[in-house]
Amino acid sequence: MRIEKIIKNKKQYLDLLLLADESEDMIDRYLESGDMFALYDDNLKTVCVVAAIDKETCELKNIATYEKYQGRGYGKALIKYISDFYKNDYKIMLVGTGDTPAILSFYENCRFEISHRLKNFFTDNYDHPMFEDGIQLTDMVYLKKKM
Repeated sequence: MRIEKIIKNKKQYLDLLLLADESEDMIDRYLESGDMFALYDDNLKTVCVVAAIDKETCELKNIATYEKYQGRGYGKALIKYISDFYKNDYKIMLVGTGDTPAILSFYENCRFEISHRLKNFFTDNYDHPMFEDGIQLTDMVYLKKKM
């Protein structure tokens, strides 16, 4: 397994990024300004984008694993890597996600804890209803992790 920081041509990973965020417009808001990482195990499995919020906080804006490789630890391995990568630069890492048990459990297993929520984020910021595991997403749930 190897992890690379992606500096150029980040849009070539759009198909994978869209698995975690269905809106290319939303992805465009953070893609170029954020740091992108790709995890390979023979071939590409997972990508993520991390953006600075302020001098003490960064946010995991997007993390996605191809569906056929989900549940094999690739996402967790990439989160561990970026946590180690940024531990001397930031005190807190945030991640915002939909309010579904499977996703929240994944982040909690990666040592995140629920911080706060943005009411109606998905209904106010997307032009169509968003669903995950059959649940319509309305609020953005933020989780935080001490570095």
